[in-house]
Amino acid sequence: MKDTEKYLIHATIAADGVVERSDVVGAVFGQTEGLLGEELDLRDLQESSRVGRIDVAVESENGQSFGEVTVASSLDKVETAILAAALETIDRIGPCRASVEVTSIEDVRAAKRREVVERAKELIAGGFDETSLASDDILEEVREAARVEGIVDYRGLPAGPRVGDSDAVIVVEGRADVLTLLDCGIKNAVAVEGTNVPDAVADT
Repeated sequence: MKDTEKYLIHATIAADGVVERSDVVGAVFGQTEGLLGEELDLRDLQESSRVGRIDVAVESENGQSFGEVTVASSLDKVETAILAAALETIDRIGPCRASVEVTSIEDVRAAKRREVVERAKELIAGGFDETSLASDDILEEVREAARVEGIVDYRGLPAGPRVGDSDAVIVVEGRADVLTLLDCGIKNAVAVEGTNVPDAVADT
């Protein structure tokens, strides 16, 4: 029933005497029996799971009892309202005079929708990665990754992948120059990381 309930009927009870939960449940079934016809008979509705468990919380003080009753319903709005009104016809609980007043009919689905809306707001506020890349940025990032992967270590210096087996070596100043030449398809450059040519390159 919990997964299919549409409404929750909330009602308060007051009795001129000490009553127990079982007295309240008995009054709900006993005094509504036959009141609304077979289609809305409370026992039949509960057996067919169209009405859920009747929750009762009751306390006694100074010879009187007060409490709350909650009834879960999967009936439609009109039928639920009729059932709620029927609860207010209860005038005795156990041996005591009593009264029942429906305080609200809660739309469970509306409450869930409110929860969904609030959670969606939270997700929009902080759940998305705002560092989305434009198409050009994506292409550039992938190109950069490909260029970096193309750089090798040649005797401790950044170089193109063909430096070791090339007949000629192009000497450039820095790593960025090697990357630029890689973009142009030139793979035999080596960066000396300065203006002096190291012996490792001079001997190549």
